Formats: sequence, C-alpha cells, structure tokens
Amino acid sequence: MGLMEILGRILRFLFWLLVLSWSISLLKRLFSAQPRENGPTEGNQPMPEEPTGRKLVRDPVCGMHVAQELAISVAAGNELVHFCSLECRDRYLRETEKLRATG
Repeated sequence: MGLMEILGRILRFLFWLLVLSWSISLLKRLFSAQPRENGPTEGNQPMPEEPTGRKLVRDPVCGMHVAQELAISVAAGNELVHFCSLECRDRYLRETEKLRATG
C-alpha cells in the first residue's frame, strides 16, 4: 500500500465525515424550524399565547407562580398549599415543623 493510497483513504474519510456533519446540521435545522402552533411569526416575534383559563397558584416559599394542575400540593391544616418543586415543599414542611416544635 503506497503513500498516495493512504492519503486518498484519509481524504475520502474526511470528505464523508464532513458530509455526515452537514447532513446532521441540516436535519437539526429542518426539525427545529417546523412551524409550531405558538411558534415565531414575522420578525421573529413570538405570538401571544391564548389565555388557557388555568388557575395560577403562588408558592409560599419562593413566590413563584405555577399552574394549579402542575403544582405539588400539601394539605396544611384546613387549607391546600401549592409548591413549584419538591425542594420548596420540603423546605416549607421543615420550617413548619420547627415552628410547631418551638411553640
């Protein structure tokens, strides 16, 4: 096997590697550019979302608002308290346990 044959194989490999990377890049662009229901409009401005009628609840720990159906809920006394994450729920429960223990 001569030097020219080895160089030819290396160049063919690099060529097909380049073709493969361009193909992957093109596929990513095609799939990310598919029109979505609330996708960007002219001037790359997102369309305003339609009001969904979802009720938002406020996390008492961090103050974040979250849709009630997505919130993590805990019964605290006779009321239902909603949280954005398990971390906020656990922090709230730890703090309320400390308050109950001290007084």
